Amino acid sequence: MKSLLIFLLAINIWDQQLALDSITKAISTGNVTALEPYLDKSVEIAILEQENVYGKTEAVQILKNFFGKNKPQTFSQMHTGQSKGKEAHYSIGNLTTASGTFRVYIYARVEGDKFFVQELRFDKE
Repeated sequence: MKSLLIFLLAINIWDQQLALDSITKAISTGNVTALEPYLDKSVEIAILEQENVYGKTEAVQILKNFFGKNKPQTFSQMHTGQSKGKEAHYSIGNLTTASGTFRVYIYARVEGDKFFVQELRFDKE
């Protein structure tokens, strides 16, 4: 029984890592369509000095506009972590684009086995 519990816990951790990897891959390629399923109903987006909370549909448009102006070249994940209760995950990385490098902050809440991105920040390096 103990082995089964450990196995199920390992699968859950694996699924969460795959979701975070999918989110960072979508950002690294500017693929908003792949990122959209992970966006929460409302998302705080900060791009340089502009910061606001957007509904999912508007957030998709904001991100498409950002990636349209800043064509991604590479993304390197620098740090990841999770809250003490494991109900939230975050990732910090550097996104190199045709127009410069951005420090990217991703904050996502976890509900069951699903990730919901609640905050995305793009700060110019």
